[in-house]
Amino acid sequence: MRQGWKALLSGIAMIALAITGFAAPAAAAFPERPITLVVPWAAGGGTDAVSRMVAILLEKEFGQPVNVVNRTGGSGVVGHQAIATAKPDGYTIGLITLEINMMHWVGLTDLDYTGFTPLALINTDPAAIHVKTDSKYKTMNDLLDDIKANPGKLKASGTGQGGSWHLALGGLLKSKGIDPKTVGWVPATGAATALTDLAGGGIDFVSCSLPEAEGLTKAGRVRTLVYMDSKRSKVVPDVPTVKEATGSDWTMVLWRGMTGPKDLPADIAAKYEAAFKKIYDSKEYQEFMAKRGFGAVWGNAAEFKAFLAKNNKDMGESLKDLGLAKAK
Repeated sequence: MRQGWKALLSGIAMIALAITGFAAPAAAAFPERPITLVVPWAAGGGTDAVSRMVAILLEKEFGQPVNVVNRTGGSGVVGHQAIATAKPDGYTIGLITLEINMMHWVGLTDLDYTGFTPLALINTDPAAIHVKTDSKYKTMNDLLDDIKANPGKLKASGTGQGGSWHLALGGLLKSKGIDPKTVGWVPATGAATALTDLAGGGIDFVSCSLPEAEGLTKAGRVRTLVYMDSKRSKVVPDVPTVKEATGSDWTMVLWRGMTGPKDLPADIAAKYEAAFKKIYDSKEYQEFMAKRGFGAVWGNAAEFKAFLAKNNKDMGESLKDLGLAKAK
């Protein structure tokens, strides 16, 4: 009898060992195939540039291809929706932007930050105002004076209607006692397309970050009037802050963070969080961000989740102040 029980227990132990032996490698094996990284904005812009650097480094970390897919449209709704509605298996992730905390306030979608699994906050960038190099506007005050004198005449762009760069401009105008509606906003799929339109003479000025305008600035086709931060940029130190140029205390910063769909398994989310921390700390990432003028800022998954909640509340209040928020 005792030998029978010993045999039974031995068999159970072997089964348990087999189960754990197979289970551990399965969890550790992720990812076993290529990953899709969705970008809600057009190729060539700041979000696209940061995403592609992350993709390159994530490929090295995971040993699998990471394919960047630009899903534009709907002022950012299409791409953000694609991330949120993807199968929560870890094979589709995305880089979300400030717009996710704005789109639902202006009635573009019901989707908000709660539709994602926060993984890491990796970047923040202040807004700036850019004009053509040969523009008659030599200072920000020149531009503001013309807006006041000719309400409804000037056109600007940088992102979708009610997007981050639109809010940046609206807040600046309001801080100077100018109705934001006196400037026509031309929706764009991203800063790259808006800047191309600016260089071609289709609009009067663009609201977007310094890194996004870097290419055309270095090419001598675009000039920056003002920087929407409390301190001057280390990359472009000759550009004055809003405070220095106009006396206004207005500042505006866009953020970017890595997420997955809601209900991403905890073990996969943890693996991504650890990978993104290694990427953030890497020499390659830090040098890329510094060279391009992007602000490298780290927030782990828990910190990013808290950040999203506060930022969503702040954006709602700002949009209501500008008369852009829908009643809720």
